[in-house]
Amino acid sequence: MRMKLRLLGALVLATGIQAAQAGDKWYPSKWGADDELGAANMNSPARTLEAAKLVKTGKTYRLGIETNAKTPSYAPRYFHITVLTPNQAPGQSLGDNKFNFADDIFAGWMGTGSQIDGLGHVAIDDVYYNGKHGRDFIRTDGLTKYGTQNLPPLVTRGVLIDMAACKGTDLIPEGTAYSKADIVACAAKQQTEIRKGDVVLFHSGWLNLLGKDDARFGKAEPGIGVEAAEYFASLDVMAVGADTWALEVLPGEKKNVLFPVHQTLLAKNGIYILENIDTRELAKDKAYEFMFVLGAARFSGAVQMIINPVAIR
Repeated sequence: MRMKLRLLGALVLATGIQAAQAGDKWYPSKWGADDELGAANMNSPARTLEAAKLVKTGKTYRLGIETNAKTPSYAPRYFHITVLTPNQAPGQSLGDNKFNFADDIFAGWMGTGSQIDGLGHVAIDDVYYNGKHGRDFIRTDGLTKYGTQNLPPLVTRGVLIDMAACKGTDLIPEGTAYSKADIVACAAKQQTEIRKGDVVLFHSGWLNLLGKDDARFGKAEPGIGVEAAEYFASLDVMAVGADTWALEVLPGEKKNVLFPVHQTLLAKNGIYILENIDTRELAKDKAYEFMFVLGAARFSGAVQMIINPVAIR
């Protein structure tokens, strides 16, 4: 009898531990165990039609920054373009019609300049979005899952949260973490509602440092904290972006905890991250609501992609 009771107790304890572990798990995804799109699943014709209703003036905003070899990026990333005139000696033309042409060669990292982070970018102990291990899909010649070539055209409602204006400054200092309360208060001040399926962009004024103080720009930044990331996950947004190079606050909120906002958004919730987004003109026009359009280049197996999204209002 005692042996049976001990076995029963051990079974109950083991079952409780398993239940707790299952309760802590953030996968499989709510879109299914085989899903590779995450929050992009919310993209739909109906959402596109709703976003189109926001266009009142026809004014367009390019949200990508100009990118070159001097653009600060997270080490060891780099960006380089070489322009050639193939098979043409200086001053030489081709054919009887004197034809000339120039081509360019790109050597660099997709995570430079304005970019979208795909779902194969960040993991928690080698476990990526939807519980997939990096060893099972990361290859040197491209991802076999979560490649950004599979992203559909993202057309949805875009929202700007002008945190610089809400905090009464032109430039929010590095290390400033935006809390849920900060975001709720700023959205209320702007009379802006954050909705399911939105792309939410933050303006901090940080891009004004580009070309003026690149060392400061690339060393640290203001941004959202983990609480804010969890708040956006609860709202079911499609993507979160900012005019900073990593979206989240740096230095981070806890010592030796690296990029936890990336883990919360990408790995746990399949919410895309947009970085180095040029929000300056939107902020100047107080354009807090707009149609957001992004068609990412389809490079097979890419983890990230350099982008130039467009806002239309």
